[in-house]
Amino acid sequence: MTGSLERPQTLREWLTTSEPSSRTQARLGRTYLSWRTFSRNPLAMLGLLVVVGLIIVAIFADQLATHSPIVGGDLRTERLLPPSAEHWLGTDSQARDIYSRLVHGSRLTLMIVALVTVLAMPVGLLIGTVAGYVGGWVDATLMRITDIFLAFPRLILALAFVAALGPGIENAIIAIAITSWPPYARIARAETLTIRNSDFIAAVRLQGASRARIIARHIMPLCVPSVIIRVTLDMAGIILTAAGLGFLGLGAQPPMPEWGAMIAAGRQYIIDYWWVATMPGIAIFVVSLGFNLLGDGLRDVLDPKAAR
Repeated sequence: MTGSLERPQTLREWLTTSEPSSRTQARLGRTYLSWRTFSRNPLAMLGLLVVVGLIIVAIFADQLATHSPIVGGDLRTERLLPPSAEHWLGTDSQARDIYSRLVHGSRLTLMIVALVTVLAMPVGLLIGTVAGYVGGWVDATLMRITDIFLAFPRLILALAFVAALGPGIENAIIAIAITSWPPYARIARAETLTIRNSDFIAAVRLQGASRARIIARHIMPLCVPSVIIRVTLDMAGIILTAAGLGFLGLGAQPPMPEWGAMIAAGRQYIIDYWWVATMPGIAIFVVSLGFNLLGDGLRDVLDPKAAR
């Protein structure tokens, strides 16, 4: 008896099949297709490389730094030295190695971005979904509060909150988070308005689900991709706001190696000793550009409207 043996299914075929046999296979397949779409965008891959590089530098800052970021050298012989083999990016006015301060400053930058995102994103998502689903006076009240926050430039509003709370990195993070949630609330509300009258929401409602359950289990997960896109695009703005507060002396306090504070310390030497302020400025530019490129790539992958 002769029979034909089926060719073994490869991993790629298993991931890209149009008839997945389980939820896990369907989810892995969507993830794989999203990654293929993302990896075709060279600028998005460049942004991902910058962000991953920032994370690696922050994790291994102690090993990558060549000098102490806080303690300087001899002020008589090592102050304001240009870039050299000993000090790759030069030294500042306190004879501290600029490269080592930038490396350790990446930890502060990553911490600010992560904490602001953790604080602001859930608040904006909750306010937007509640306003969009409940409607009526709840929607009007929450959106008018959102409009008040959106009426002020983020840096100006953050300055006001930091002035009230007091200077410091913790208060700067709180102030930036307070000023960052309104755009997320707007996006979540817009998504909720398009979802709340859907057939599957009506079916869940007929089954007796409460408003809180519908919002938390069915509406919020559908709003998360759009909010994540906006959060990623906003990370550059968060970095710039934090650097602005540091530049004005209201963010991280000396001798912490915060990039905005480093620019402020070096602005008086910009003519004769350009590297003191230029190096942290380049770091802010590269990281901000990386987050913007990454956000553009994620928008192409996660935004269903763009996919169509």
